[in-house]
Amino acid sequence: MRQWRVPATVPAVKLVGAALLVALGLLFADGDPVRLVVAVLAAATLAGWAVRDLVAPVRLAVDPAGLTVIHGFAGHRLLQWSTVQAIAVDRRARMGLTSDTLEIDAGDSLHLFGRYDLGATPEEVAAELRAARRDPTG
Repeated sequence: MRQWRVPATVPAVKLVGAALLVALGLLFADGDPVRLVVAVLAAATLAGWAVRDLVAPVRLAVDPAGLTVIHGFAGHRLLQWSTVQAIAVDRRARMGLTSDTLEIDAGDSLHLFGRYDLGATPEEVAAELRAARRDPTG
């Protein structure tokens, strides 16, 4: 079984960012509770996102039976090879930056993964998934 996971640095950066948001909220609140509440809510959202990365770091796994993908906040779902219709990489350029997204089309669901979900480039992962699909013995 091959797995792709969130790099350990990603949740750490998110947690540091959440702490910085609270600190900036306290620094710039200037007696206005709304500013502080907004900063704390943004920090809580970012911290929740980091907790998901810590609780369920594995976003995608492949084995002879199919693909296991993240489902919901921290659950996983097995996609049998027979349900996987397409494995593709979508490349988009915006404001001078290019982003790649791995797309797994399972008919009734579409699963999207970026570089920071996988800890590898979507092109590399797509190539491995296609190879695993052709060679189910592993």
